[in-house]
Amino acid sequence: MSGTIDFIGIVEKVEGDYSTLAIYPEYASGLAGLDAYKRLYILYWLHEADNHAQRATLRVIPRRHGATEERGVFASHSPHRPNPIGLTTVDLLNIEGNRLLVYGLDAFEGSPIVDIKPEVHD
Repeated sequence: MSGTIDFIGIVEKVEGDYSTLAIYPEYASGLAGLDAYKRLYILYWLHEADNHAQRATLRVIPRRHGATEERGVFASHSPHRPNPIGLTTVDLLNIEGNRLLVYGLDAFEGSPIVDIKPEVHD
């Protein structure tokens, strides 16, 4: 089985812990009502880890958080994975037109945005 992903925008600017996301005009109406939420899930494409070798990685040694033993890629936050999708919870600071200012995004400038979801607690 396979599918397609349409990117909805791009990480336009990163300054320290602050990022500006530019949502493409054809998806901008999807932002309606988003300002009612303080926290968002941002799914983005790890475009710098998108090659055959990195997508074939199934075992890693996740050194970032001090771990030194090998484990399966799905038990890690490694960008080297079959589908290089990143997920970060951010604080929404401002929406201006089709641009979102967020705090805490762990993505590089130029990273394509896959989706945005509000953090909801039931």
